[in-house]
Amino acid sequence: MAGLDFRLHGASVRFASVAALTDIDLSITAGERVALLGPSGSGKSTLLRLLNGTQRPGAGRVEVAGRDIGALGRGRLRALRARIGFVHQQLDLVPNLRVSQNVLAGRLGHTGFLGALRLLLRAPRRDLEEAWRVLERVGIGEKLFERTDKLSGGQQQRVALARALFQQPDALLADEPVSSVDPARARDTIELLTSISREEGLTLVASLHDAELARTAFDRLVALRGGRIVFDRPADDVQDGDMETLYRLSAAEMLADGA
Repeated sequence: MAGLDFRLHGASVRFASVAALTDIDLSITAGERVALLGPSGSGKSTLLRLLNGTQRPGAGRVEVAGRDIGALGRGRLRALRARIGFVHQQLDLVPNLRVSQNVLAGRLGHTGFLGALRLLLRAPRRDLEEAWRVLERVGIGEKLFERTDKLSGGQQQRVALARALFQQPDALLADEPVSSVDPARARDTIELLTSISREEGLTLVASLHDAELARTAFDRLVALRGGRIVFDRPADDVQDGDMETLYRLSAAEMLADGA
């Protein structure tokens, strides 16, 4: 595995009359570990979708590994996206499938429909062994053949991470990967993500609500508010006052939130 680099040049996204992101300039180098911070609705999830090509910018340009993804055809875009693992906030696991099948689904971007069907219905032994090794890496190897809906929320998060790693990605994107677990499990999960990034050389970009966890675990913090970058600094250079300003709601925002 080798990390991917990302470049956004004046990237903007609108949904009807709402500006989700406005004029974003951002560079992330291969192997970097970056946390995205900001209040709800600040544009973090939209930015992650830009990075993996599921969202196209309405204006500006997004480059991954030096290629403008807006200029790629369907096949080349699919091949590029196969190099980017994504851990969704809602996990997107199939609850009535076994853990092994959910993990094996991480490789679907590398194969056609028939290959995917064979992989899920009758996986070769070597693929099952590889899935077990990835699950061992995230601490739940013994759950390989259990039904996914029988696992705890924290275990399901690790299945989602294992699925992304089974994809053999060069970059890993995570959208609020610890939003539904307690603080101790959140720290464990983030430490796992960052250690895998360091060991494998993966680029890691994760959106988080826990600002203090982000400051202690990530090298660099990119803060968004109202679809714009507020600051982009090394984590050691971010002060308490920066965080207070980032999360302080204006009177208009409090009314919009029903506060």
